[in-house]
Amino acid sequence: MFPPVGVARFPMRMIFVLAASAVALASCGGDAAQTKGREPPLVTLGAVQSARFVERIDAVGTARANEQVTLTAPVTERILRLNFEDGAYVGRGQVIAVLAQGQESAQLAQAQARAREAQQQLNRLEELKNRGFATRSAVDAQTALAGQANAQAAEARASIGDRVVRAPFGGWVSLRNISAGAVVSAGTEIATVSDISRIKLDFTVPETLLAQVQPGQAIVAVAAAYPDQPFRGTIATIDPVLNPQTRAATVRAVLANGDRKLKPGMLLTVTIEAQARTSAAVPELAVVGEGEQSFVFVIENGKAKRVPIRTGLRQNGLVEVTRGLQPGQRVVTEGVVKIAEGQQVRTAGPGNAATKGAGQAKGN
Repeated sequence: MFPPVGVARFPMRMIFVLAASAVALASCGGDAAQTKGREPPLVTLGAVQSARFVERIDAVGTARANEQVTLTAPVTERILRLNFEDGAYVGRGQVIAVLAQGQESAQLAQAQARAREAQQQLNRLEELKNRGFATRSAVDAQTALAGQANAQAAEARASIGDRVVRAPFGGWVSLRNISAGAVVSAGTEIATVSDISRIKLDFTVPETLLAQVQPGQAIVAVAAAYPDQPFRGTIATIDPVLNPQTRAATVRAVLANGDRKLKPGMLLTVTIEAQARTSAAVPELAVVGEGEQSFVFVIENGKAKRVPIRTGLRQNGLVEVTRGLQPGQRVVTEGVVKIAEGQQVRTAGPGNAATKGAGQAKGN
């Protein structure tokens, strides 16, 4: 079919192209209008402040008693009595256990009798020698016999003393695992005495950090049993020999333990305050990372400017800035994610609030 006379022939494809172009132009015009009417993002500025940063060394240590000894039976013998209760405190020199000593007592009595007899005979010989009826050699021989008898008596007394077990120092005894009347062999454990008035805390420090550790340095330790209670102490000794496998040195700190909360064998986390310094600092939210680089935004002539910085420690919500900023400079602390390099921004403050209110009133 042919079109009517007088009507121009217009391709349908061209009609569709024109329609699409009109839609695109309308859309662009709408976006431009929307962009033109959008306000710059609002940000908050804050001054770069000076803050104290402390380099810390973290480690894990094992608690040990100030003094600890396991008392054992010196000989194979029967236990006559035990003089301690489970977990009780014992003083220095207090009798812990007494082993049977009947045979040794009899030997002591016999040795003492021989010693007395030998001494009496020696006294008689000396009188006779003074009167000229005994020789010097006879007196010397009797003197040797008297000395031998005294030595046998001393040996018997020492044997009896070995059967009385005493505490070498004051401390708390372990739970009792034997009873009176039991026959124990030499080396059998009777009790463990621990002085826990102070705690020795041993932990390791890598050789790369040894330069930051020295005796007298303060430490803070936390036990899992008391997570909200820090225990403070000082470094007492650094082992002069490093472990060749771990390349670390054992450090021993001493903690007061008057309340006896810390127990030998506990695992504690240790923090050493190695070095303290005052540096420029900004809030963590103000720092933007990009790969291995960090930077902050400052505002110049109402526009955002990105400033590269070098960061250090992070503590208490602040980031140490070692290069790139000086105390007193103002940086963007809130709204960093909304801005880019060279973008026009508004800063939070009374002036901006008034401007925003005026704009709203004008629109109404």
